[in-house]
Formats: sequence, structure tokens, C-alpha cells
Amino acid sequence: MTYQEANQEGKIILTEHGVEDATVDAWLLMEFVTGMSRTRFFVDGIFQMQPEEEERYFKLIEKRAERIPLQHLTGVQEFMGLEFLVNEHVLIPRQDTELLVLEAEKQIRRSFGGCADVLDMCTGSGCIAVSLKVRNPQIQCTAADVSAKALEMARKNAEKMQTDLRFVQTDMFSGITGTYDMIVSNPPYIPTKVIESLEAEVRLYDPFSALDGKEDGLYFYKILAKESPRFLKKGGGIYLEIGHDQSAPVEALLKEVGFEEIRTEKDLAGLDRVVCGVYNKSEEVK
Repeated sequence: MTYQEANQEGKIILTEHGVEDATVDAWLLMEFVTGMSRTRFFVDGIFQMQPEEEERYFKLIEKRAERIPLQHLTGVQEFMGLEFLVNEHVLIPRQDTELLVLEAEKQIRRSFGGCADVLDMCTGSGCIAVSLKVRNPQIQCTAADVSAKALEMARKNAEKMQTDLRFVQTDMFSGITGTYDMIVSNPPYIPTKVIESLEAEVRLYDPFSALDGKEDGLYFYKILAKESPRFLKKGGGIYLEIGHDQSAPVEALLKEVGFEEIRTEKDLAGLDRVVCGVYNKSEEVK
């Protein structure tokens, strides 16, 4: 086959297997296998593929047709303009989560002069912590997760981006010490019964523990709201990614324990995405 013929056949196979972004994914796998740019493809696509390239390409197409996520096949995902390593042990970074980084970053620069001490709870791939550190080199950042395998991937991403982070394996706050200017988190927030209705790429291949917010999806927000005041300095901020229908209950949880200036920020699709607040009580009265 020529490169163009192979790419077209790859698109047909993925479409027949219900892959939503068949055209994009067929091209990205072609780019991954051959290293071709779009421009080169349009010029040289009429030439025959090397046999080893064709074999590798269609093996990856077959795997993608089985709904294995594209990022698990290529091993990377872009987030905040950075290329993160991913695998089956971490949640694939989503563009929606970039809003969490941007909103947290605003307070880091506005309230702490860029020198905040930040805790990223449920760090997963480390995309939030690493992005914040790369974009704000003066901060101190601790990345925490219950999964040793997730932390291993987060460490690799920190090394890849040449950032210096502290890593803690802990079940939520049980292993956390000290106080922070900010706590950020994208915790599991999907109700258990909803997970079975998600697309196959998420349902079958994202770590279940990174998705499962228990019965009502609020399990980890309840812990974050209850425990975070003990680990925040006066005036410290909390930034939480949420599901599109969780703004009201998460805001209520923060208000109940004394957070102020609570608000919800919407993502590019106009959906509620980040709940944040400020804890103004002194450490002595916690």
C-alpha cells in the first residue's frame, strides 16, 4: 500500500469499529509510526510504505479498533503544551483539566507572588503538579497519590520535564505533613453506577480507582473538604476539578467547613469544571 492508501484503510477500519475520531486517530497513528509531518505526507503519500511500517501501522490500527486508547498506543498525551508519558496505571490527562491549572496559577501569581507551596492530591500522571511547576518554577510542589504505579509515572514525567517535585504515597491525607498555600485535586468523581455507561476507552482502560467517586460521586470531595483545612495556611486556596453537575454540592461541602470566596469556573464548553475557595482561619483555631 501507499501511505495514503494505508491511512485511508486505517480510517475505514476505525470507523467500522465505532471509533469516534477515526480520521484523526488514523492519521496520528500514521504520524507515530512513520514520523511524517502533514506536509511530507501530502507530498510523499503516493509512495509505498516500507513493509515493516505497514505491518506496525495496521497492528496499531487493530488495537485502536479494540478501543484501546490512542494514548496507550503512543504512550503520550499533550497537556498544557507539554508531552506527558501515560500508561494504563494513570488517568489520561484531559483538556478540561487545563482550567484547573490555569485557575490555580492565577492565585499563585496574584496572592503568593509565584512562591506558593502547593499540594496536588490524587496526582495520577502528575500532569497538574508538573505543569504548575514548569510554568511557575519558584513554587514548591508535593504530588500525592495512593497508587505506587501512578507515582512512578508522575516521577518519570517530572524527570522528563526536568522539574523538582516531592512525591508522597498516601491514602488521601493520612501520610501528609506540614501546611500548604494551596491544595489542588482532580479526584475520582464519577458515581460507581455511571462508570458502566462511559465510552469503552474510559470504562475498560482508565484505572477504575481513578474514576470511581463511590455511590454519589462525592466521596473524595467530602474528605478533601473535611481534611484540607488542617493542611492549609491562613489564606490558602483549594482548587478542585468537578463533574458538570457537582458544583452545588461541592461548594456546599467547602462552605460547611469554613471556606470563603467560593466560586465555580466553567470550561470552554460552558460546563461547571472547577470549584475553588479560600480558607482564612488561622492555624491556631483549626
